[in-house]
Amino acid sequence: MSEISSSRPLPATPPSARAGVQVNDLALKLLQPLQGLLASGETAAAEVVSLKQEAQSFQVMLKLTLDNGRQATLQASSLKPLAQGASVAVTALSETRLAVALQAGGEKLMSSLDLDQLPIGSLLQGKVVSREQLATAKAQQTLYRVVVNLLNTPLAGSKLALETPMPLPVGSLLSAQVQGSQALNFLPLSGRLDQLALSQQLANQQNRQGSLEGLFKALQGLQGQGELSESLRGSIDKLFAGLPDAGQLSSAKGLSQALENSGLFLESKLLGGQAGSLPTDLKANLLRLVSQLLPGLPSATPLASANASAALGQAIPAFARGLLGSLGQADARQRALSFPLPSRLLQNQEGEADLEVLLKLAAAAVARLQTHQLSSLAQSQLGPDGSLLTTWQLEVPMRNQQELVPLQLKIQREEPHKAGKHEQKDMLWRVELAFDLEPLGPLQVQAQLAHGSLSGQLWAEQAQTAKLIDAELGTLRERLTAVGLQVGELACSQGVPPQGPKTSLEQRWIDETA
Repeated sequence: MSEISSSRPLPATPPSARAGVQVNDLALKLLQPLQGLLASGETAAAEVVSLKQEAQSFQVMLKLTLDNGRQATLQASSLKPLAQGASVAVTALSETRLAVALQAGGEKLMSSLDLDQLPIGSLLQGKVVSREQLATAKAQQTLYRVVVNLLNTPLAGSKLALETPMPLPVGSLLSAQVQGSQALNFLPLSGRLDQLALSQQLANQQNRQGSLEGLFKALQGLQGQGELSESLRGSIDKLFAGLPDAGQLSSAKGLSQALENSGLFLESKLLGGQAGSLPTDLKANLLRLVSQLLPGLPSATPLASANASAALGQAIPAFARGLLGSLGQADARQRALSFPLPSRLLQNQEGEADLEVLLKLAAAAVARLQTHQLSSLAQSQLGPDGSLLTTWQLEVPMRNQQELVPLQLKIQREEPHKAGKHEQKDMLWRVELAFDLEPLGPLQVQAQLAHGSLSGQLWAEQAQTAKLIDAELGTLRERLTAVGLQVGELACSQGVPPQGPKTSLEQRWIDETA
């Protein structure tokens, strides 16, 4: 889709805030618990997708849109009917009960944007719900009147009327940047992947991905066998030879090279004409392994035809926007966005791994790297205040003697909105690290760099490891200071970092006043 310039809201009415709601005496009983999707008393916009009459009640399907743009589908039972397609606001009364508030004047359309709520540069996402061709203008340019249902920001659930020369299809998903109270600049898919498509595709990736250690253990078991073809053995050797060891990761140059070869940047290298620099790229080597495994499968094996395109398709950049998936897979998308990605081993196979099992493990490993890539894109976004949050999430297998230890790493950089001549704002950084190294057990690290000061928190699941790290924090502070860093608080706790609903992507995750 080409870039849409100068699309503007219709100038028929003055700016208006989001339509108010009128609460009706109606409550719904959920067929499944909310499971933390909405806290008690919290409200979200919703659309009535379908209505089915039962014996003494009505079964309603609602599509919720939360303030952060996340969507979920809920099924509920109602004593009264709701009009299909109606826009409503729902408030959680408990884990199994919702109060319904019908939109007062729900069909009123917004004709302007309140820049106090949506500053210039804010990212809007929406879905086209109607399109009407207007009379041809004097310049012989056809205009269309389009109504867009907003899916994110505090205006989620509101409808915005636009005029545009583009015949936008009904049902299409759009991303636009606010240029003014009556001006939007729609972002083309050629320039960035649509965040909505990404979040839905993550659910598919989460269901097909598997931990890297499952594949590596199976390949290590095959290295002593002589019946492997030379090409397959060469692909396996190249995969293992490209893995860094602890010594390489202990230097800045070695760490930089390991991150470069993690597979996170494979597509950008290919698009930039750097195909010759891929001999040690992890994702490229996994794809070479898949290509060597496919010809060796028996022709009668369903995987030869059914899984060939699925396995190789992981490397295609356009694959991220090819399948939108189901709107009801909110839990899978949330798991895919979590850090670290939990260990997910495919069902144990009896006996030695054959080529069919290896293909499954290799395809799952590629899908895991793809999940990290999509998660990076989904978390990279423009904040309401104009700040740009960029995320790099990846997984690097490290050789530790005879073991292979996957290191998961997430780096986030927040660039504040451009300040005036006399105002300077620092870049904000956050690094998260997770790994399981014997005999220390699972470890997680979170470090923040703000205003030239580095602070960090470590978590160790084993009590003995937490005690050991706590005793060495003084040495760590000295080494960080020796390389020129100003060090703030350093602490270690037993357990894991606190989890739960996260909305930090739409807020600054480091307090500048701290």
